[in-house]
Amino acid sequence: MVSRTMADYEALALAGCKAINEPAFWAGYDRASASGFYDYFRQITEYEPKRAAKFCIDHYCWLCINPKEAEDPGLAREVIALIPEFLKKPNVLGIGEIGLNKNSKNELAILEEHIQLAADHDQLILVHTPHLEDKLKGTKLIVDALKNHSEIAPGRVIIDHVEEHTAPIVKDAGFWAGMTLYPESKVTPNRAIDMLEMFGSDQVWMNSACDWGVSDPLSVPKAGLEMRRRGYDDDFIDKVVFQNPKAFMGQSPRFTTS
Repeated sequence: MVSRTMADYEALALAGCKAINEPAFWAGYDRASASGFYDYFRQITEYEPKRAAKFCIDHYCWLCINPKEAEDPGLAREVIALIPEFLKKPNVLGIGEIGLNKNSKNELAILEEHIQLAADHDQLILVHTPHLEDKLKGTKLIVDALKNHSEIAPGRVIIDHVEEHTAPIVKDAGFWAGMTLYPESKVTPNRAIDMLEMFGSDQVWMNSACDWGVSDPLSVPKAGLEMRRRGYDDDFIDKVVFQNPKAFMGQSPRFTTS
């Protein structure tokens, strides 16, 4: 939500949003030093919760160096060294949004180190899959990397940005599957509902993209409305848009939204 205005928070509150889940992500530019990440971690652990609280919304976040900036291993390791200090913050749910961007050797090495960090501190994991033509390859690499860490329980990992050709790989391995909704590109609300009909609603959640491009914080409520138009009942809609994410995040003792 660091890229969004107070008006977006108000709109979410009016739509019935109770909690926001914000991963550490790209700032729209590559940060020059670890100190930039230190300040960013302070922003999402200290300042953003106060903005959300003005509209009675609980704010939760995740910590990492995102895949787009993980190509520099030296910088990435400096940032990873900062994270344990912030894991003590009351709104931190885990490590994320880690993953791959271009499926490079350096990105994969930093992904492995993030996974180990999560294992060492018993944290949930949120994973980014590439927004490129090699999403399939990236998803397979991510699943293999996670399986290499036997101490990581698949049910404590959500692999985000799944599409029709990657959702079965994620779900069959026991991981949660995240569908990121955009108004025009990637997964639209209608396409996400089609995927629910293909792969089922267990261990799946929808999330609204709130980044630097064309995105809509209200994508999940709009998907709920579209589900109602298709004839789904309130229990099914509640499961997908509220109970499922609550069940996953509720594995962290920090998540207290009811």
